[in-house]
Amino acid sequence: MRHRSWTLSTKLVLLCTGFLLAALTSIGLTLWITWQIEGGAAAVNEAGRLRMKSYQLALEVERQVPAAQIEARLQRFDEGLALLRTGDPSRPLFVPWSEATRESFESVQSQWMLLREHWRTGVQPSGNTEEVDRFVAAIDGLVAGIEYQLSLWTAILHAVQLGILALALAVGIAMLYAGYLLVLNPVNRLQRGLQQVQAQDFAVRVEERSSAEFDHLAQGFNRMAETLQALYANLENKVAEKTARLQQQRERLAALYETSAMMAEATTLDELARRFAQQVRRIARADAVAVRWSDEANQRYLLLAGDCLPHFMTEQEQCVQTGSCHCGQALEGATTRVIPIQLRPANVAQPVLDHCAQAGYQTLVSVPVRLQHRLLGEVDLFFREETALGADERSLLEALAAHLAGAMEGLRAEALGKEAAVAQERSLLAQELHDSIAQSLAFLKIQVQLLRDAMRRGDDPGVERVLSELDAGVRESYNDVRELLLHFRTRANGESIEPALRTTLQKFEHQSGLRAHLAMHGHGLPLDADVQIQVLHVVQEALSNVRKHAHAREVWVDVEQAPVWRFTVRDDGVGFDANGQHLDETHVGLHIMRERAARIGATVAVQAEPGQGTRVTLTLPTTSTQALAA
Repeated sequence: MRHRSWTLSTKLVLLCTGFLLAALTSIGLTLWITWQIEGGAAAVNEAGRLRMKSYQLALEVERQVPAAQIEARLQRFDEGLALLRTGDPSRPLFVPWSEATRESFESVQSQWMLLREHWRTGVQPSGNTEEVDRFVAAIDGLVAGIEYQLSLWTAILHAVQLGILALALAVGIAMLYAGYLLVLNPVNRLQRGLQQVQAQDFAVRVEERSSAEFDHLAQGFNRMAETLQALYANLENKVAEKTARLQQQRERLAALYETSAMMAEATTLDELARRFAQQVRRIARADAVAVRWSDEANQRYLLLAGDCLPHFMTEQEQCVQTGSCHCGQALEGATTRVIPIQLRPANVAQPVLDHCAQAGYQTLVSVPVRLQHRLLGEVDLFFREETALGADERSLLEALAAHLAGAMEGLRAEALGKEAAVAQERSLLAQELHDSIAQSLAFLKIQVQLLRDAMRRGDDPGVERVLSELDAGVRESYNDVRELLLHFRTRANGESIEPALRTTLQKFEHQSGLRAHLAMHGHGLPLDADVQIQVLHVVQEALSNVRKHAHAREVWVDVEQAPVWRFTVRDDGVGFDANGQHLDETHVGLHIMRERAARIGATVAVQAEPGQGTRVTLTLPTTSTQALAA
């Protein structure tokens, strides 16, 4: 078995670590010796001050200085001896103790005790000058011992410095040798091998006998040479592989054209999304597909269509908040992603929604549906096995998503065109209805003639009665004209019906003086423009009935968007008997509402009781929900 060699990085790390430890040890030793020398030098200075203090004390005792001053001097001298004995690491200051320095210090301390006692009592010892000189000589002996120790430390410091210099030279030589042995020589072998390959000698091989890294390089070089040999030997096979690859790309282009043709035939957004989901699942060989639509603020993703999705995912992911699960990308940085799916432990953070993992899928491919700088939605492909996405597959899916975005925009443009045509037609119709007010005007003309007759007869009660009829007729005709013009010229507002409803309620409040409230509940797919127009007309007709007949103070409009669209108009007026009362001409608006609802496949329900107000509910068909479930 071949012995496993150390890697180049390991060798360099060990070599550098050894050199670094040696350098750090030398530097640390140098610093420690320097610290010892500094401490000893400070001790020499302190001992020198003791000599000066000794002569000062002898002179002051001889001059008979006051005892308090003598006592202070003695105290400071004691502190100096104590400092020499214990040292002060913060300065630093300490005596480099040896047997000679300890004996010198004991001699100084014993002589000081005798002198201290004499000077403290004020008694001059016999031969005072000689005693002081002997004491100072003892201090000089201590200083000489310290200086001797310092000379030894200085010699050691010089030796260590010479050792550091020798170490630096050795490190430089060792690094040069190691660089040649570990790097330059293997690189030269590789260069020679490359030169032979350039000369088309593909049988060359580089010997693997260096560090692990260069062994890997040599192995890679050898594999490259083998590959080049195989390429030259099997060129026909490579051509066949390229031909097969081109065939595969041709098939993908055919799939792209087929998908484009299919989307061009779709007439509604539901049909478009459903067909696209089926087609893209077949092309990508996915286990399931979901096509999601994003609102303009990119806060929610609504499920447009799915193919082979589990039923519980279809129900629970009708509306997904952006960032709440693997699906639903934010606008910033939205791109094609391959996301591995796995159930995570309870103590590990995971998305709020984890339905795809529960369904057994292992990979999710998320493709954004973009149109220029707008994010219209995304296509989610689910796989029950781990899946990698190549560059060709990625480009194909992005191209399909781009075609879907174009088709969705085409349907939107077509719907806007239809809306414009309907609005124009209704404007003309409004003009015709405006002209139909002639009957009411004819009635008013008759009343005017009756007014003239009553004035000629001098019939004051008759005049007052006819004036009342004229006033009521004019007011009613004026209100009818305003409502007709408002109804037939109402337009949808973008993909949300909420702004149009709010505008309608504002006009109603201004016209009737009643307070109106709007409440939106849930989230649903946007309504088509023609459906929005009919819904607005039904709501306006219900509001008109409230104004004319309910005698109400307030009116409420409640809108439910899921699971189906439902619009409710309720008031706190006088109500009526919905079961027993026949709908006369004052309630003919209910027939009009039901006719408009029938045009879009919706139903209108009326609930009313005398004194309890009236509730009118418009419920749209569940076509969209059924399409998603399929």
